[in-house]
Amino acid sequence: ASIDGAVQLNSGQTDIAINWSGGLHHAKKSEASGFCYVNDIVLAILELLKVHARVLYIDIDVHHGDGVEEAFYCTDRVMTFSLHKYGDFFPGTGHSSDVGAKEGEGFSVNAPLTSGITDESYEKLFKPIMTKIMEVYRPGAIVLQCGADSLAGDRLGCFNLSLKGHAACVSFVKSLGVPTLVLGGGGYTIRNVARCWAYETSVLLDKHESIPNEIPYNDYYEYYAPDFKLHLQPEPRENLNTESSLEKVRVGLLNQLQNLRGAPSVQMQEVPPPFKVLESKEGENDGGADDDVRDIGNGPTSKGGGGERKRHESEFYEGDKDNKDATA
Repeated sequence: ASIDGAVQLNSGQTDIAINWSGGLHHAKKSEASGFCYVNDIVLAILELLKVHARVLYIDIDVHHGDGVEEAFYCTDRVMTFSLHKYGDFFPGTGHSSDVGAKEGEGFSVNAPLTSGITDESYEKLFKPIMTKIMEVYRPGAIVLQCGADSLAGDRLGCFNLSLKGHAACVSFVKSLGVPTLVLGGGGYTIRNVARCWAYETSVLLDKHESIPNEIPYNDYYEYYAPDFKLHLQPEPRENLNTESSLEKVRVGLLNQLQNLRGAPSVQMQEVPPPFKVLESKEGENDGGADDDVRDIGNGPTSKGGGGERKRHESEFYEGDKDNKDATA
């Protein structure tokens, strides 16, 4: 679905494509990692690169998007921007000094954070960095990974974002007017994952202001007890990201971006064909005259066979000729 979304963006059929089942950002070329066994993000970006000279990848999951960063660490055609918990936390990568290598030096942008970050602190970091990235990199397409484990109350995460704080990043990216592939990702308090991606779908459709906070009755209504509300309340916990630590990260990343030598260009070349999935024709003749009839051959169930099966001379037959020399 992520590749199909990229194909539709490339062909201009849509300006925003969504695949909430995607966003498996830890998988590597030769190994599974962190609940991810195929990195659909990398495959989708490769598809986007057939048309777009530069692609920006944004990751707001609580974990570092290591698999995507590793895949494009040595190229300037993809810039990766990840905001994540860093330290004694999976996968243990994503320091601000990890900036890329060779042609990709400077194009890996990492914002290492610690526990308890709030909507306000997150926004103060996200928006200025994103604004600078758009100024210096000018991507032709964006891939946004919206891991919901950065929300308050996640079983594995340690951030303290509300739905509105998380969705503010989605809204800001949408406002840029660049073709965007929106993907899911992590999230381990399932009721909050459902809340998050339902609300962010409404944001992408410009319907969020008309969405009521009361969750309508459904088969899973009891999972949203005790308040049965859409929006989450942040937890009463300390934000360990101090003003000085956030400012240090912000200034460091802005300097990194300022030192880039403008948006990289790509040599003109023939555009590769889009990824295609061959459609199965199984069942298209169900109930028809040719239903379950082989198209080739000359057996009793094939066209033109006359009900007689052609036998090879070396075969044995029931009857008088069985086990006898064919020339006798």
